[in-house]
Amino acid sequence: MMLILQDITASYGRTQVLHSVSLESAESGILAVLGHNGAGKSTLLRTAIGLINPTSGRVLFDGEDISTLPPHSRIRKGMAYVPQGQQSFTQLTCWENLRVVADLHGRPGHARVDDALGRFPALHAVMDRPAGLLSGGQRQQLAIARALISGPRLLLLDEPTEGIQPSVVTEIQQAITELAAGGMGILLVEQNMGFALEVAREYAVISRGRIVETGMGVEDKELKHNKVKMSLAI
Repeated sequence: MMLILQDITASYGRTQVLHSVSLESAESGILAVLGHNGAGKSTLLRTAIGLINPTSGRVLFDGEDISTLPPHSRIRKGMAYVPQGQQSFTQLTCWENLRVVADLHGRPGHARVDDALGRFPALHAVMDRPAGLLSGGQRQQLAIARALISGPRLLLLDEPTEGIQPSVVTEIQQAITELAAGGMGILLVEQNMGFALEVAREYAVISRGRIVETGMGVEDKELKHNKVKMSLAI
């Protein structure tokens, strides 16, 4: 397993959000984590990438305990994180947003720009446009492209389809499916159950900070959807 969360408990101040959560993400393929707002999905990703330190439990990556490593060290080890909200440098152009990230990674980063853009052809037409003037779907594509420039082996995606028009959701689905087929591991947090269960090889349902259901993408489609719906009702 590439990423293992072992009995993770995490809090914001005195408010405990995750309660002994254990989860394993494979070296390739998509693991989807589903749950309602406030269930602990984003906290789980923020703990995995190091933005939140767990109060107990361990985060393992490639068998190494990285629980105390800062985010930039986890990125160097092969993780990348795309937070919720289509984040970008709004005053910079689309191209400048990509170049800033490429500069941080030197020659390898610059070599990956074309590959990242190849995943999202629609960005070619807006390369000179400030990111703040892009549509929500374009900003989301840009955010994922920026993350890919670091050359990750594990990509953490937080609600990539939130507020995105259906045509762009289809493009994002195609991109992450191809990345997973090419050997990348993807930990996907989503409320869009249809999208998540369509792309994921494995899924987990989180409710009130606890994993309450897990399953495989090969399950019967109707059975799978019904199991998740029942788990979300907890």
